[in-house]
Amino acid sequence: MAVISVLVLTVTGLGWHSVDRLISGIERIGNLGLGGDKADGATDILMVGIDSRTDAHGNPLSSNELAMLHAGDDGEGGLNTDTIVLIRVPNDGSSATAISIPRDSYVDIPGLGMGKINSAYGVTKATTQQKLIDKGADPAEADRRSTQAGRQALVKSVANLTGITVDHYAEVGLLGFVLLTDAVGGVEVCLKSPVDEPLSGADFPAGSQKLSGAQALSFVRQRHELPRGDLDRIVRQQVYMAQLVHQVLSAKMLTSPGRLTELSNAVGRTVVLDDGWDVLGFLHELRDLSGGQVKFETIPVKDLNGWTDNGESVVRVDPAAVHRFVAKAVGDDEAPSQGGVDPSTVTVDVYNASGTGGLAAQAAQALAAKSFRTGTVDNWIGGPVQSSRVLAASAGDPRARAVAQVLGGLPVLAQAGLPEGSVRVVLASDYSGPGSATGGATFDFSGSSTTATPVPPAPPIDAGTNGPKCVN
Repeated sequence: MAVISVLVLTVTGLGWHSVDRLISGIERIGNLGLGGDKADGATDILMVGIDSRTDAHGNPLSSNELAMLHAGDDGEGGLNTDTIVLIRVPNDGSSATAISIPRDSYVDIPGLGMGKINSAYGVTKATTQQKLIDKGADPAEADRRSTQAGRQALVKSVANLTGITVDHYAEVGLLGFVLLTDAVGGVEVCLKSPVDEPLSGADFPAGSQKLSGAQALSFVRQRHELPRGDLDRIVRQQVYMAQLVHQVLSAKMLTSPGRLTELSNAVGRTVVLDDGWDVLGFLHELRDLSGGQVKFETIPVKDLNGWTDNGESVVRVDPAAVHRFVAKAVGDDEAPSQGGVDPSTVTVDVYNASGTGGLAAQAAQALAAKSFRTGTVDNWIGGPVQSSRVLAASAGDPRARAVAQVLGGLPVLAQAGLPEGSVRVVLASDYSGPGSATGGATFDFSGSSTTATPVPPAPPIDAGTNGPKCVN
């Protein structure tokens, strides 16, 4: 919302002075472990909606604001990132692709192990904060450092899941969504059927209607009583954002000084961006962007109704399938191994951390067939591993990324202590690439058991469509 809103100011003809005035009030944060460059041909932005009871500067929301948000007055879950969107914009600003990640996606969270991706921020912050306080850190300093650690964990979790290095970070709280929506005069939506769901506050008739900020928040937060739960909520978020982009780019509604003031106040109070982001320069690249060049996608889901061993409901995803889908969605489906890496110069160690005998040898054979050299092939003795990965001195190592692509799009993780140029593959029970029983050539949406509920990607939602798309 923050990035879209400031983009609108540019494309609707307001001067750079006005844009600079808006941007100057935004809270900035640093040291998030971001890429910060365009070496891969695009700017990749992680936008998160945080279920926070404070504003961007840490000030508590008023009781009236909490009541309007249907957020409750306690802090439980207040740092869950319930909206996670990765946006890729090519260097020439010609298009934008926004990819939503379900909040309950069960992923490998750095430092924590497997968990729901929306908990990466909050749980990391809580554990880090307690450790710092136990060591005698000042409470304010512990809060600052632990918040930074939480954001870093979320950035790494998204990068590992998608295979995309995050360049910039944007965060907005519940209140920010309301204020930013009101600043643009509300947004039109369309419902197939009437809804009345008190937990979110969603109470709307069927058909097209324009929603104010508080109404819009209820619209995009509802998940109970929807056929596909959180996935239908993601669809609502996407049609809302698509219609917002369409409205402001076609109607030029933000040419009013009054609207600018309202938007500036909203952004200054509720938006957080990384401090290395030259937003003015970025917006200048987007001056020719139109609604038809903005699309919204959702990653494939292996099992919508998954469960963990301890009885937690999760959304199971296949990282290899997500890597392939994201690469294709952003127009980057050329194999990294074709980007200047000579396989014959790369030696790969392959380890089996699964219960499947011979898996490392079979994967090594698949790599050898692509001209990679085989190093150590053995069972893994480095402790439990719950998800397959490729390890290298740097997550951006082109040799490691080439190996990862051949093995079906595995995540590439940095491993402290590995020499530069070393590539190590660790295969867990989730591995479905070459050498596995399924071969990993394509993502299997038929489901591997009678209880799994796989959800393949739906057609993208295009912001250039006239009128809001009617949804559940």
